[in-house]
Amino acid sequence: MSDEVTLFDKIIRGEIPSHKVYEDDHVYAFLDIAPQSDGHTLVVPKESKAYLHELSDDAAAALGRALPRICRAVLRATGATSYNVLQSNGAASGQTVFHIHFHIIPRIEADGLEFRFRRHEALAPERAAELLTKMHGALSGES
Repeated sequence: MSDEVTLFDKIIRGEIPSHKVYEDDHVYAFLDIAPQSDGHTLVVPKESKAYLHELSDDAAAALGRALPRICRAVLRATGATSYNVLQSNGAASGQTVFHIHFHIIPRIEADGLEFRFRRHEALAPERAAELLTKMHGALSGES
């Protein structure tokens, strides 16, 4: 557990009230109190880590099992047919609460919300090869 207690740690422990959507041994989900859309839900691991890459395999697997279930519940409850699942790591990515969390944001046609990626130049084959070499090394335990 991180040394710094976050808002989400306090919510998980019941020190701050929340509108609980789901809970199991590893995951807690609740309605966002400043929603982007009706039914906006936050899904957090009970393991207190700031960044996704710090999460244990068990906590990550639990999140992976819970997210689709919670997405289905959000869709059924709101009547939305689309949704965004957003997750940020680090201040430069827009993270403001440094406890891993996923946003499930229900979407309907013409809701006015904008979550779009800007188009960039195509990935050059040389750069792809360089990145792949480094990533494969990292995945195999090499530097």
